[in-house]
Amino acid sequence: MYEVFEQLLQKNGVTPYKVAKEAGVTQTALSNWKSGRSTPTTKTLQKIADYFGVTIDYLMTGKDVDSPKPQLNAKDERDIEKIIEHTREQLLSQEGLMFDGDPASPEAVDSILAAMQIGMEMAKKKNKEKYTPKKYKKD
Repeated sequence: MYEVFEQLLQKNGVTPYKVAKEAGVTQTALSNWKSGRSTPTTKTLQKIADYFGVTIDYLMTGKDVDSPKPQLNAKDERDIEKIIEHTREQLLSQEGLMFDGDPASPEAVDSILAAMQIGMEMAKKKNKEKYTPKKYKKD
């Protein structure tokens, strides 16, 4: 377990003393962890993990456990549906909307809208993942 901590120290070019001081943990806790006498408390591990910007799972195992991916809520789905419906109205009311030289069929419009919906859902989930502050994420 301590090996991952040592790798993080090397990768970030810091000393255990600096981590202890800046993360607000005792050097005794780190020393006992290194020697194998004890494992730091969950609170201490969380402070160290936060310092390095990793999860406790990563700190303990060197591997990130797949965290649940953000899901769309009812409001997200309503927002996307409004945009899709507005776009549908615009596409169907366009004079001269053509694909491959033929007027756009309702099926072609539906296909475009289906692709847009998938793209919008993916973008919304990605933004939730990227912009949700750590303190609101569920581990």
